[in-house]
Amino acid sequence: MRALCWEGAETLAVRQVPDPELRNAQDMIVRVRRSVTCGADLPLLAGRVPHLAAGDVLGHEFLGEVVEVGPEVRRHRVADRVVVCSGIACGACWFCRQGLFACCDNGTTGAAGAEPEWGQPTAGCYGRPALLGGFAGSHAEFVRVPYADVGAFTVPEGVSDDRAVFASDAAPTGWMGAELGEVAPGDVVAVWGAGAVGQLTAAAARLRGADRVIVVDDHDERLRMVERHVGAEPLNYRYLDVPAELRERSGGRGADVCVEAVGPAAGSPGLFAGRPGRRADGPLALREAVHSCRKGGTVVLLGTGTGFVDTFPLGAVLDKGLTVRGGRQHGQRWIPMLLERMARDELRTEHLATHRLPLERGADGYALFRDRADGCVRAVFTP
Repeated sequence: MRALCWEGAETLAVRQVPDPELRNAQDMIVRVRRSVTCGADLPLLAGRVPHLAAGDVLGHEFLGEVVEVGPEVRRHRVADRVVVCSGIACGACWFCRQGLFACCDNGTTGAAGAEPEWGQPTAGCYGRPALLGGFAGSHAEFVRVPYADVGAFTVPEGVSDDRAVFASDAAPTGWMGAELGEVAPGDVVAVWGAGAVGQLTAAAARLRGADRVIVVDDHDERLRMVERHVGAEPLNYRYLDVPAELRERSGGRGADVCVEAVGPAAGSPGLFAGRPGRRADGPLALREAVHSCRKGGTVVLLGTGTGFVDTFPLGAVLDKGLTVRGGRQHGQRWIPMLLERMARDELRTEHLATHRLPLERGADGYALFRDRADGCVRAVFTP
């Protein structure tokens, strides 16, 4: 089959790779219909993630059609249209039973390597090296889906592919941002980043009843999208003092909930930055979120971190009594609900698919996405 593979720093190529096969009784094979770029891919694309090898298939946010099922798969049949959660979880371990699917004990093939870095292994993810999952990605004609009954969900009739595919990763990540922030009616919510995750965080906050939702970015075309499609207030940090503006819009207190959804900063050195010889990240948006949040408020981190972080304003967190939360999305908890909202037209996401390209133009799609060129929010590939 054809797949978009990493060939080295900043280099992608479509090559022939072996077709996926069922390996376990709970596996199924999906023919990909849509696969989407994501900000979490950019450190991999730049060659900043250890253990990624030439020929590894990228991509983790996808939708497709079932073509083969293992003997223990019960929820899916051949020809079903399914969206697949980007995170891989077993559904049976202690963490999965608590709904913490991104913390799954059994969803990665690289547990032994992950423990020295994080203390414990976490769930796997498609399109990552063994340390972060070890499963081939979705920028391909076919994908093997392990634990199919746990991580794949039938798409309701009437919901388009371009809408449903965002239930794989971006929409549950946005919903998690609002849930971790415990957004409630009357809240003022500020979101840093007007990409797909930032917009869907804003949409989730509105659905949960927030009084005002403000999205901070510096790309006018994205901010116009926020206003038109989400109904949130745009704030361009190039022209306004963000903390002062948020105090003005919140009765002088500051935002009740501040969500960092920017992702890895340009030039970030990558995973395990605190190791000897590697520079730590400087989280500008996170620092601004901490300073902009009201006393006693909540700061949520959704942007893909890249390791150890320096210059974190711990004193402000302590003196202001802030709650700081973050993590990878537990999509298996929220995808069914999000698909229902999509079917009821309460959640619209297709506008985020700004560029639709054949798989053969995958390198072009990532260049547009990386550089935010031509108004690109997400590039969607069709094998």
